[in-house]
Amino acid sequence: MSIDTTIQILGKGAIRSPLPLDTEPGNLIGTFTDDATRVRYNVEVDGHEDRPELLFEKAGPRETIYYDPAETKVAIMTCGGVCPGLNNVIRSAYRELSNYGVREVLGIRYGHQGLNPAVGLEPLRLTDELVNTIHQHGGTLLGSSRGSQPLPVMVDTLKKWGVQVLLTVGGDGTQRGARDIGAEARKQGYPLSVVGVPKTIDNDIQFVRRTFGFTTAADKAREVLTCAHVEARAYPNGVVIVRLMGRDSGFIAAAAALASQEANFVLVPEVPFKLEGENGLFNALKRRLERKDHAVIAVAEGAGQDLLAALPRQTDASGNVLHHDIGLHLRDQIAAHFKEQKIGISLKYIDPSYIIRSVPANSEDAVLCDQFARHAVHAAMAGKTDLVIGFWNEFIHVPIALATAQRRKIEPDSLLWSSVLSATGQPAQME
Repeated sequence: MSIDTTIQILGKGAIRSPLPLDTEPGNLIGTFTDDATRVRYNVEVDGHEDRPELLFEKAGPRETIYYDPAETKVAIMTCGGVCPGLNNVIRSAYRELSNYGVREVLGIRYGHQGLNPAVGLEPLRLTDELVNTIHQHGGTLLGSSRGSQPLPVMVDTLKKWGVQVLLTVGGDGTQRGARDIGAEARKQGYPLSVVGVPKTIDNDIQFVRRTFGFTTAADKAREVLTCAHVEARAYPNGVVIVRLMGRDSGFIAAAAALASQEANFVLVPEVPFKLEGENGLFNALKRRLERKDHAVIAVAEGAGQDLLAALPRQTDASGNVLHHDIGLHLRDQIAAHFKEQKIGISLKYIDPSYIIRSVPANSEDAVLCDQFARHAVHAAMAGKTDLVIGFWNEFIHVPIALATAQRRKIEPDSLLWSSVLSATGQPAQME
């Protein structure tokens, strides 16, 4: 199957970049990236020489740019759930735009709502003073929301404000919305560069090996699992359930479990499990308590949804399926089962999700935020559009349609999942 990685561009850049870079390696302050430079998706060679290579355009500053910085107005928008590092992205994008000489940067308030005049939200005019210390705080200076607004209205608003570049910071729903805005702008004959910065705490965007906020979330989740282990060991047959974020992908639960080495069961959306039966979770938990007298269960929010299939299906304003609370379901079902078996347990339930995602970014995420933001600015100033900044061995340009076609998930036969099984000691199959 052929995968199209072609990046759209509004026009050939004819303006010399004002950045103090060079065209030849060796310059202490860096070099420009050539449009022809590609990054391989696969780094392994498996001997199938006839297999076509998947190549992505390398991200980075271009020697010639499309927009005249002095005449360019840029808008930045954050959408979807709160995530560590949002303020870092806003600040670094503003600072890189300043490096180019862009004089006016607008902060769109509360996501797409800020592009609908009927909502009544005026944009923030970003300044160096306004963004100076925002990276020290969690959340987002601009506010966020889910759901979209009428496309013609949003594009009309951008035109009215004279915005030529829109930087969208959000997950797959946000980036699909960004693509729609770009398409509507083209329909109206308005040249608008739309560039996305991939934001999802779940680390589930295609062709982005690690999204910002993920390592911070894993760090905080690790702390929670460590505390849960202390709590579980303090009582006879102590069982603590920790519900972590992970709507469709269980990367946070897996990473936190490997980092802490304290979880005894990790339940993720990618690996089905049953409660009842010889190989079900109830029996596995009983055997664990008989051996060790305590257990910690880390469950991703999207795990075990088939166990709740009889409940009504609901979606949020962005069209995402609202998963039913598997954590509370597990708590109630485990309590009822062991009571029926006349086995005494001390059961605790912890849900730190909103605390985890609201903290400031750690050092690793802060660096990643800075790089994502600056590469987004480079792409936009070069007139590129309808793309997300990816990260796959190098920073790359990924067409929005490709990045949002499906979510990245844990492969059950991967080294990551086999490591989780080894660290927890849980059965490979609980069905």
